[in-house]
Amino acid sequence: MKRKKIIFFFILFFFFIISSFFHFSKNNKNSNVENKEIKEDNIYSSNLIDDVKYLSTDSKGNEYIINASTGEIDYSNSNIVYLTNVKAIIKLTNSNEIIITSKYGKYHIDNFDTIFSKNVIVKYLENEIKSEYMDFSLKRNSMIISKNVVYTNLKNILKSDVVEINIETKDTKIYRYNNKDKVNIKSKDIYGNN
Repeated sequence: MKRKKIIFFFILFFFFIISSFFHFSKNNKNSNVENKEIKEDNIYSSNLIDDVKYLSTDSKGNEYIINASTGEIDYSNSNIVYLTNVKAIIKLTNSNEIIITSKYGKYHIDNFDTIFSKNVIVKYLENEIKSEYMDFSLKRNSMIISKNVVYTNLKNILKSDVVEINIETKDTKIYRYNNKDKVNIKSKDIYGNN
C-alpha cells in the first residue's frame, strides 16, 4: 500500500509539471514572441558567442529563459545553437519557477525545443530530478528524461532509466531499459537518510 502511495505521489508531481509545461506550450503556440535576444558581448569567431541569453514571453506573461556561458551557432542550420553551462528558467504566471541546469544544451531558436545533456538537474519546489539527458519539445508535446534518472523529494528517492511525459495528454511512462528490471523507489527516514 505504501508503494502505491509513493508511485501515486511521483505521478502527481509529474502531472503538475506537465500541466505547467502544457499551459506554457498552449499559450506559446497561440501568441507571438515578444522578445527574443542574443547578448553578444564577446564574439570569438563568426559562430561563437559568449554570455548567451534567449528570452521568450507569450501574451499571458509566461517566460522561457535560457542562459549559457557560451553558444555556438551551427554552420549548417543557423536556428540551432549549441550551449555550454546552461541554465533554463520557466516562469509561469500562476505557478512557481522550474529551473533546469546542465553542462551542455542544444537549443532551436524557432520552436524553443531544447536538449539538455550531462549533469542535468531539474528543480521545482522541494523536488529535484537528476539525469544525463533531457529532451524538451513543445513541438512534439513531450519531455523525455533519461540516462540514470534520480528523482528526490523530502520523503522519497526514485531511480529509473527513462521518464516520458506527453505534455498534451499528460500520459507518463516510467520504465527501465531492461523490462525485467524494476523502477527503484526508496523512502527516506525523518532525517533525510535512506
